[in-house]
Formats: sequence, C-alpha cells, structure tokens
Amino acid sequence: MKRSRQRRLHIMRRGLWYSLALCLWILLIGGVGFWLLEPGIDTLQDGLWLAFTTAATVGYGDMVPRTPAGRAFAVLVVLLGLAVLSLVTASLAAIFVEQEVQDEVVAEEMQIEHELMREIRALRAQVQSLQDRMGPSSPTPDKPQNQQVRP
Repeated sequence: MKRSRQRRLHIMRRGLWYSLALCLWILLIGGVGFWLLEPGIDTLQDGLWLAFTTAATVGYGDMVPRTPAGRAFAVLVVLLGLAVLSLVTASLAAIFVEQEVQDEVVAEEMQIEHELMREIRALRAQVQSLQDRMGPSSPTPDKPQNQQVRP
C-alpha cells in the first residue's frame, strides 16, 4: 500500500516536470514566433517576454502583436499557454493533495495500531488473570503437562 502511494507521488512529480518542460517549450516557440512575425520585436528576449505575457494572459501592454499574423499567433499562444499553465497548476495541486491524503492515512494507521496494541495488552491481562485463577496445576502454553522426557 505504501509503495503504491510512493509510486503515484513519483508519477505526479514526473508529470509536473513534463508539464514544466512543455510550458518552457511553448514559451520558447512563442518567443521565436513573435520575434520572426512582429517587426517591432527586435530581440529574441523581447519575443520571449511577449510570449510569456501573452501565454499567461497578463498583457502588460508594453509590447503587443500588431500584424495580423502576429495576432493570430498570439491567439494560439494564449490557448496553448492556458492549457499548459493549467496542467502545471493541476500537477502541483495533485502533489499537495496526495501528500495531505498520505499524511492523513498515516495518522489513521497509527491510531489503529495504538488501538490494536491496547486490545492486545487487555487480552494478555485477561489471559494472565484466567491462568492465575486456574492455579499452578493447569497446563500453560510454555509447559505442557502430558509431555514425557525421553533419555
């Protein structure tokens, strides 16, 4: 059970890394695309900035796509950016929720273990009490009465 939880957490973390890699790839492609399509974007850094603000739907207004091709490309970057940023957010949320659930399960398992240990102690006390009542002539699990010693 514990191993399957660890595996799920590992898969979720791997999914987060894949989502982040996809996000960076989209931003890089977006930056290059804006740099090639927009005459006002002079450097790749400006293209990356425009891709980031467009994908995150921040839109500071310091740089905007002005050509029809740049605007169409911006729509694509917004759609892809929203999808991928949603994946990143969902992956992070899944990791946090899984960790919280795992902590709750561990706490519940510990509580059950403590209850079982209390029950075992109570049962042992009852067995000891019954053995004490029956007296020393009764067989005990450690010393059976009918065993003969052979030379």
